[in-house]
Amino acid sequence: MKSTPTLKTTALRQACEKAGGKMVDFHGWLLPVQFDGILAEHKAVREHAGMFDVSHMGQLVVEGLNAWPFLQYISCNHIKNGPAEGTYFHILTEKGTIIDDAISFCLAPEKFLIVVNAACVEEDFAWLKKHAGTFHVTVRNESNQWSMLAVQGPHAVEIINRILPGVQDLPRFHISPLTMFETDGYVTRTGYTGEDGVEIMLPAAQITQLWDVLLELGVKPCGLGARDVLRLEAGYLLNGEDANQTRTPYEAGCGWVVKLAKPDFIGKAALEAKKAAGFKDRLVGFVLKVPGVPRAGCKIFADGKEAGVLTSGTFSPLFKGIGVGYLDSQIPVGAEVEIEVHTRRLAAQVVKPPFYKNRV
Repeated sequence: MKSTPTLKTTALRQACEKAGGKMVDFHGWLLPVQFDGILAEHKAVREHAGMFDVSHMGQLVVEGLNAWPFLQYISCNHIKNGPAEGTYFHILTEKGTIIDDAISFCLAPEKFLIVVNAACVEEDFAWLKKHAGTFHVTVRNESNQWSMLAVQGPHAVEIINRILPGVQDLPRFHISPLTMFETDGYVTRTGYTGEDGVEIMLPAAQITQLWDVLLELGVKPCGLGARDVLRLEAGYLLNGEDANQTRTPYEAGCGWVVKLAKPDFIGKAALEAKKAAGFKDRLVGFVLKVPGVPRAGCKIFADGKEAGVLTSGTFSPLFKGIGVGYLDSQIPVGAEVEIEVHTRRLAAQVVKPPFYKNRV
């Protein structure tokens, strides 16, 4: 008889359950998929403020005299090393394909914090350690030390500023140390929803206190379901689905993160060769022209022939049925295609993500 694997839990598990969270298995973590409902939570984030338990995300620290040159080598993007600056980047294999997408923050000239995806923490940690030796830097996995709460929405920063004065002055994609509930942590002006907001890292006991304070201030608890709709509308990749080790940043619509002018980085030679040769398919967006809910795995047809497959799809309150997937590069944006949903082929149009863009 097979034993059921024990799911990892966050410090906010009980708080989420108390708030009515429906808990599910997400990459080995027990996390809320929804509270009041995906539509209500989506509305809260797009119009006011919502909060997400993202304590499953990983935190790696790179430290040493050559910390910045090391990250330049690990990353295909140019890593910013000014005080408190953050950089979105991809960690690549030697073949130029995507291991993970991550964000680096410069804590000091010789110290960087890397926030990575939950499902990739151990793989990323091992990959960085594998390449750290020649640079004489240390790489630490501090994921177990931190809990993390994302507060997102047009009023998110205003609300956080009431309990953390000055946060409104933190520029986008920057980090700042904080002291909250007599404990040190970090706040970043980042998120995964397409709205303004912050992500706050604190130890377990203090993240629970923060949750309670935000509830009193009217911030709505939100789950994975709303987060997936929000991030897809905003055109953000879902690592492992929209991007994985079979795809390069170019194919995944993220050619802007590749800086071939850098002297060297892992995967550079492969990307140069692939870019010169061209790509058979690329990640694009789709909007259904008729009612329906597309999902990952749905086939895409053009002129009656199978031309690709969706990697993400959902019902969007703003756009109805939307999705992204890999499509033959010869088919242009604006083309009419069909998405196969439950054996029915539904009319759709090819679009360029993002579907939604706010004024932040």
